[in-house]
Amino acid sequence: MKHALLLGTRKGFLAYRFHNNNWEVENLSFEGVPVSIAYADDRSGTWWAALDHGHWGVKLHRSKDRGATWEEVNAPAYPEGEEIKDGIKASTRYIWALANGGKSFPSRLWLGTDPGGLFVSDDEGSNFKLVQSLWDHPSRKQYWMGGGRDQPGIHSIVVDPRNEEHVFIGISCAGVFETTDSGKTWGVRNKGLRADFLPDPHADIGHDPHILVSAPTDPDTLWQQNHCGIFRSTDGGMNWKDISEDEGPAKFGFGLAVADDNPEQAWVCPANSDTTRTAIKGALCICRTDDGGKSWKNLDKGLPQHNCFDIVYRHALATSGDAVAFGTTTGNLFFSPDRGESWQTVNNYLPMVYSVQFTDVASN
Repeated sequence: MKHALLLGTRKGFLAYRFHNNNWEVENLSFEGVPVSIAYADDRSGTWWAALDHGHWGVKLHRSKDRGATWEEVNAPAYPEGEEIKDGIKASTRYIWALANGGKSFPSRLWLGTDPGGLFVSDDEGSNFKLVQSLWDHPSRKQYWMGGGRDQPGIHSIVVDPRNEEHVFIGISCAGVFETTDSGKTWGVRNKGLRADFLPDPHADIGHDPHILVSAPTDPDTLWQQNHCGIFRSTDGGMNWKDISEDEGPAKFGFGLAVADDNPEQAWVCPANSDTTRTAIKGALCICRTDDGGKSWKNLDKGLPQHNCFDIVYRHALATSGDAVAFGTTTGNLFFSPDRGESWQTVNNYLPMVYSVQFTDVASN
């Protein structure tokens, strides 16, 4: 298990450190400011905080000393003249995803935004440029649309560790796109998905993946928690299969995480239907599959089972070794040392939690 946790919350950036068998707060930064993503680049140890100031707009900060000091860098900006739709100017409304470029590109960072732009930096985040090839994709203006937000958003960036020019992205609402040449060209990877909200549920484009992840030990195995169920691909996104439970709770939700050491094992955070978006029957649970989605186990030991309204946002579930952690919309943080078999409360009364990430503790 990695021994630090980073949280992005509605009221700041929080870092916890596992010490003497307990999670202790190590850092609080940007108190009172919404942090849409708290991200650690484990190659360098740099921490990132994407801020959503609302009236003052999007800001981006990095720290190279575990939050003791922060440096503001230029937030990604759309070039002059770019439009979301004809007559609607494009500007960065929200930073929704950060991912590093891997060992082959030690200075590279990818960044996803609302309104649907992907940005890349090759100087450790000092400057970002729009990936024009995706922004100019012929499907974007006509078929991409907002899901939970007014405009499309790139919330998932998956870099293949075997070939770090190979990247998948998840877009709400458009679906999964793939590049094998660092973003020069793109392919659509939505075969087998279902979009019940469209006139044609099996359309090529217009799907709503809530989160997209790959299995660390088998990057050709991709998982997504979709608006219309849980889907899995074992052939690098070429084909998707619905692995939702027919009768059980593992179906609608946002968060999903895959085991570090087993491409068949994954966790999801079930929620009630998209119309209510609350805990199912007032009870909080995590579901785990150990066989690639053929069956699911309800894991609720130690979680609230009465009068609970918590759900888990798409980036707020994480795993590391045997450990699993998640934060909720009502500010609860839970930890399991045994892959979800039992749960401990780390904190109550936090702000709404947007993101959770395990990361390494500094060697000093």
